[in-house]
Amino acid sequence: MGKKGKKEKKGRGAEKTAVKMEKKASKRSRKEEEDLEALIAHFQTLDARKTQVTETPCSPPSPRLNASLSAHPEKDELILFGGEYFNGQKTLLYNELYVYNIKKDTWTKVDIPGPPPRRCAHQTVVVPQGGGQLWVFGGEFASPDGEQFYHYKDLWVLHLATKTWEQVRSAGGPSGRSGHRMVAWKRQLILFGGFHESTRDYIYYNDVHSFNLDTFVWSKLSPSGTGPTPRSGCQMSVTPQGSIVIYGGYSKQRVKKDVDRGTQHSDMFLLKPEDGGEGKWTWTRISPSGVKPTPRSGFSVAMTPNHQVLLFGGVFDKEEEESLEGMFFNDLYFYDAARSRWFLGQLKGPKSEKRKRRRARAEGHEGARELERGAASAPEPLEVVKEVVAEDGTMVTIKQVLTAPGSASCPPPEEEDGAVEAGPRVEPCPRSSAMLAVKHGLLYVYGGMFEAGDRQVTLNDLYCLDLHKMEEWKVLVEMDAETQEWLEDTDSEEDSSSAEGAEGGDEDQDEDSGEETGEEEEGSHS
Repeated sequence: MGKKGKKEKKGRGAEKTAVKMEKKASKRSRKEEEDLEALIAHFQTLDARKTQVTETPCSPPSPRLNASLSAHPEKDELILFGGEYFNGQKTLLYNELYVYNIKKDTWTKVDIPGPPPRRCAHQTVVVPQGGGQLWVFGGEFASPDGEQFYHYKDLWVLHLATKTWEQVRSAGGPSGRSGHRMVAWKRQLILFGGFHESTRDYIYYNDVHSFNLDTFVWSKLSPSGTGPTPRSGCQMSVTPQGSIVIYGGYSKQRVKKDVDRGTQHSDMFLLKPEDGGEGKWTWTRISPSGVKPTPRSGFSVAMTPNHQVLLFGGVFDKEEEESLEGMFFNDLYFYDAARSRWFLGQLKGPKSEKRKRRRARAEGHEGARELERGAASAPEPLEVVKEVVAEDGTMVTIKQVLTAPGSASCPPPEEEDGAVEAGPRVEPCPRSSAMLAVKHGLLYVYGGMFEAGDRQVTLNDLYCLDLHKMEEWKVLVEMDAETQEWLEDTDSEEDSSSAEGAEGGDEDQDEDSGEETGEEEEGSHS
């Protein structure tokens, strides 16, 4: 009895200790959030110095990821907002607004009074009303050391015609989050998923919310049926039939102290409005045919002119003992909702190569057949290695794997004449968290990141691909090695406490079954 009594007393003591630790952790978490709120308020004070709209021609924006790139609904322009950059010691957050003029191939930095606070991993949706509106919800802010996070739950609209920012305050909206997805559906914004992270815990979401663009009222939807498990960074798009598709995404679970098990989802769901039921929706799991994307997270999504969903790049995290090794991609996949089918997107090659192919046929079918056999029997994908020297003298190696043309291709226009590979073609290097936009049938890919050993390489290049022709990528902005700063991590507290780091500089210038899992150290996939 004595021993049992001691055990019970010891158990109660452990419980009290756990409660005390939980209270301390909760207090510390609140303190961290207050610190970040103070930092955000400081930056907003700096932003308040802007009293009028200024448009300044500039060079391409600095390297960044998890920003938003949107096509202007009326003009030949792309709009870049926000994003983040990590240089090995400091995390930099941005709320800069850049406009890329497609016809002139020029960049302009647009400073507008009262912008949203600095953020990344937010969502933007463009609607054509009133000369064009860019709606922004959520996202995250990080401390300079990248250890503390603040998740926004604010809603903003940029009126493109008047170049004015407006914060839309409406109760009942989603909780603070980043990595969520948002689309325009009729006269509503529909939002799904995302995550919220603090230094002590994290949570992933699978809730669905709608925002009425006429009444400015938020509603939480409660679809029937079994929907996706909680996740962030998924594909979300509207089908020509008026339903919403959710594919993939990322989530993680704590398996032991400081170790998480990440899941790269590869399942797919349809969110369909019920006939005659205002605000009533139904979840259905679907299994499309065709060539599906390989498991990955951090991919980017855009809509093609023929209402197909385009998926680009991403990373597959492979666990090896205590480390994580990422395999990055630069491939294209297309999802045709009308046929419920995936296609692997492959390029035909430039026109000059097609003419060579046709001449070969004209000179003799046998020669052409030999050419085809040679192309088809290529035993290995071609690996191209680029080396660039960063500003700090570090050599960064970029590897690109160029796959040989195959039989599975994207449905945009098929031609009997295929392309003959004359050599390595120009294309974006493999990456995750890139920004995509489509305008006049042209796909634009900007920035993102990949890893070279322990180093994160953040990009500021811009590529373009004609989705009607599917011939070749064109590089509009090359990666600038001068911008590749990398500082070795130190234990110094000095950098962590500096407000400069998270600000983004320049104030003076004005993701069940069908899933891949792996254990990883704490981190976030947006």
